[in-house]
Amino acid sequence: MAYAPLANSTYLDFTGYRVTSETSVEAAYGVTGTAPTFGFNVALVLERNSDPMGLLSENWATRQKTLADLNASGTLWTTYGADQALYDGVVAQLQGASYNLAVLDGTNSNYVSSAESRTIWVEINSAADFANLFQNNTLTMAAIADPSPVNTFLYWTGSLSLPEEWNVAGLWFDTESLPNPSNMTPGQSATLPQGPQSIGNGSLNLAHLPPQQIAALYNFPLDGQAVATGTIGLIEPVTGSVLPNDPLGTGFEASLEAYLASIGRTGTGSVFVQGADGQNAAEGGAGERSLDVGVVAAVNPNSNIALYNGSGFTAATGNAQGTTFTAIQSAIWDMTANPAVLSSSFGDVNSMSPGSPFYSAYQQLFVDAALRNKTFFNALGDGGSGNLIGTGLTELFYNDISPYNVMVGGSSLTSFASAPTDPSLVNAVLAPALKGDLGTLWMLVAGGLKSLPADAASLQVFVETVWNAYYVDGTDITINPGQPFEGGYLVNTTSSGGVDVTQPAPFYQTQYGLYPVATDPLAQPGRGAPDVTADAGGNTVYVVPNDAMDRLSLSGGTSAAAPLWASLAIQFNAIFHDQGLPDLGFANDLLYIASAVAPGSFNDVALGNNISSFTLGGLYESNGTALTPTGYGYEAGPGYDLVSGLGSPNGVLLGRALTAIAHAQMSFDSSPAMLEADGNGWESGADQTLLFQTMTGSSATIGLGLGGSAQIFGSTASALYAWTNRVAQQSLQDDFDSGLVKLFDKQAQGAVMQASISAGDDLTVAINASMATAIQGVLSSPFGFADFVTGAGAVRVARPVAVAETAGGADDQTAVVRLRQNGEDSLSLSVFRVDDLSGTVDGLAPGAAGYAAAAAGRVYAASNGMTSLDGPGYGGYGEYVLTNVDAGDMIAFRLTDRTSGNVFWGFAQANEKVNGQPVGHLWNYGLNTWGFEDQVGGGDHDFNDLILQFDFTSTSGSGWLM
Repeated sequence: MAYAPLANSTYLDFTGYRVTSETSVEAAYGVTGTAPTFGFNVALVLERNSDPMGLLSENWATRQKTLADLNASGTLWTTYGADQALYDGVVAQLQGASYNLAVLDGTNSNYVSSAESRTIWVEINSAADFANLFQNNTLTMAAIADPSPVNTFLYWTGSLSLPEEWNVAGLWFDTESLPNPSNMTPGQSATLPQGPQSIGNGSLNLAHLPPQQIAALYNFPLDGQAVATGTIGLIEPVTGSVLPNDPLGTGFEASLEAYLASIGRTGTGSVFVQGADGQNAAEGGAGERSLDVGVVAAVNPNSNIALYNGSGFTAATGNAQGTTFTAIQSAIWDMTANPAVLSSSFGDVNSMSPGSPFYSAYQQLFVDAALRNKTFFNALGDGGSGNLIGTGLTELFYNDISPYNVMVGGSSLTSFASAPTDPSLVNAVLAPALKGDLGTLWMLVAGGLKSLPADAASLQVFVETVWNAYYVDGTDITINPGQPFEGGYLVNTTSSGGVDVTQPAPFYQTQYGLYPVATDPLAQPGRGAPDVTADAGGNTVYVVPNDAMDRLSLSGGTSAAAPLWASLAIQFNAIFHDQGLPDLGFANDLLYIASAVAPGSFNDVALGNNISSFTLGGLYESNGTALTPTGYGYEAGPGYDLVSGLGSPNGVLLGRALTAIAHAQMSFDSSPAMLEADGNGWESGADQTLLFQTMTGSSATIGLGLGGSAQIFGSTASALYAWTNRVAQQSLQDDFDSGLVKLFDKQAQGAVMQASISAGDDLTVAINASMATAIQGVLSSPFGFADFVTGAGAVRVARPVAVAETAGGADDQTAVVRLRQNGEDSLSLSVFRVDDLSGTVDGLAPGAAGYAAAAAGRVYAASNGMTSLDGPGYGGYGEYVLTNVDAGDMIAFRLTDRTSGNVFWGFAQANEKVNGQPVGHLWNYGLNTWGFEDQVGGGDHDFNDLILQFDFTSTSGSGWLM
């Protein structure tokens, strides 16, 4: 057989990427001697029959339909697994006389070996075995002075080789280590401010909450409902269900039931354990396990829980060392419990070089998860921007980050009760909020605030900030006073976050307009992380079982935020099933679409940082170690950022957005988008009338290219607190404070005009003669709008009609209409079916003689028989259920101001004219949401006198999202 060296297969490619600049293992680890050799196990991962990247880059519905077809025909893994004949041949050769190696699989170990997984685990018991397999005779057992994380380890020198005909694409050794960090920023230092290093983590009155109460703060949709949610898989390498003096965890389920009873919960969920014979209390992380289990069981007590030990680490499991890789692989390929949602708070410390077989093996695990339709949540880490490593650069655990995982960061929730004792919040946020400062309140509303702040104690979230508990006292870097944990730059204290420079930004980030670049001197581009965030500690900590599962303890970290998100996802799966949809599976793109079209689905975390990059040695001290801060990291800000991602969830609003998007993709994929990408530009997807809404900080001139014609109009500046998609959508919650609504009344928008365009016509937008780009147009255009952006502001192009994309594409459905009134007059709304996207009714265009009468004949009735939907009054909220809505119906709107007697139409051509031009009274606020201006001539131009939203999917099934 012809052997070929594997590129990037040195030991430092396995463990030391971006950690060490040394070129030898001895120098990188400080090897002091050798020790007797012991055995280990290695996975050979073969090439796939076909590359699935094309499939996984399709939209969510196409992926779901294709996976369903492949599963139904039994060809999913003959397509995307290894060639069975090749696999069998390699196994036979490994077991034959040439190698005489034991192949490990489910019959003799806790490993996964199969053609479907493309993995062959083999047992290496000597240096001779290693040399024979890899054509490398340098295997050495090293001894090192530093015992962290291990004081002996096996390593090799040079590259590894394998037979070319085996088509090995990846390798994983079931062992982990990390070299000593090199100083990669020589001469760089930063002086840290005294006191808290970030805002919103320093209260002396922490909230200690069981997980279900934290879920309630995030508006989880099935909170308090006795719904049978599905199985959640938890990655718990070597730990599983182990208890003190109970290595097999026979009493684990009873201990979990006792915990649930202590926090007022009960349910029908049971516990499944993979690889219990490999559990080892001394080698695992029992506290981490108890945190994970406590979160998912408390939030969804009717969910079964599956715990994955992986290969194990006991005498019974031989050479196995229970790396996280093996636990993830066990979870993905478990056909017994078969969880649809997975959460991991663990990771292997190895830092693998991109392009190495080790990196490939790890990344392909998550491809398998996507192909098996798993939704995978991964805790990003708790080490701040430096990730506890000490190179001076910003760092992440790159092996855990994948385009197909939802990476979860950490935040700090602060209630009204906790805020007064947090000195970082008192003057910066609390005092101005209590005084009614509009800028502060505007930021808080974007972050999820639902009621005007008061000084009374309340569990309601006041502000959410980045989880960063670092505190500097002189030259000591420690943790904020009052925190129940140890902390510092070398202990889990702060949300990780930044840029994974080993891989490019995935398609859903670039379509969102993100091109992340690391803030350290190397300034490398890559995948932004996290994707989302949730409470991890700071001013609100979790009440969960302790490591022994026999009493309550306080805990947190992104290791709490990840299972919290997994608990939300399993609720979404239940809702999806109830509406006739498949599991979420790999759905990162749906999250980014939801943020683009329905930003109210996320609470925007806009305050705080995770700065903690450092090198070893220096004038500061943290956790007993001298170090030098280098000052690189990431700041939160409005919208997506590299500390909090898209934000934390508003569970109900996110559930509504996800189901609407999913049904649209599954059942309306052939419907024309508002705009279609045309090379580097855009063209109209249909014959239609469109809104052009100006959003600029100063007066602007807008130029439109509409096929062969051009239009120019001017706009005044938008008011500082002109309503946004996020605020409009958040206001459409029944518990949103009317006082907050009225506080932001009379904030003027820019100019709005309407124009018609034909299908296939090119469309361009310029602001002050600078061509604008529809950065998120691919995401938002299928839902009826796109923002064309320059440095001066944006122009939203939007449809003035709703298109009824019903659940499953069904006819004769009901739909919810939500209303929020911010106008002082008595108002009513009627909605009617039109024949096309230009508002035509029975051949009559808007404004034509007889149009009003024709529209009146098309009005939808509510379930109470009303055809005129009363406005809920100034600041008020109301909702109606429309009947007899068919799939694809095009729905237009008419507002009646009963106080003045005036009528205003969504299509401007039917409205009054000023200076010969029809006046627009309608403004689009994202996914099926619009706002009306209720005064002749445009009034105060705030377009929030009546906010209306159509929801075509939430009444389906059990109506859990209504």
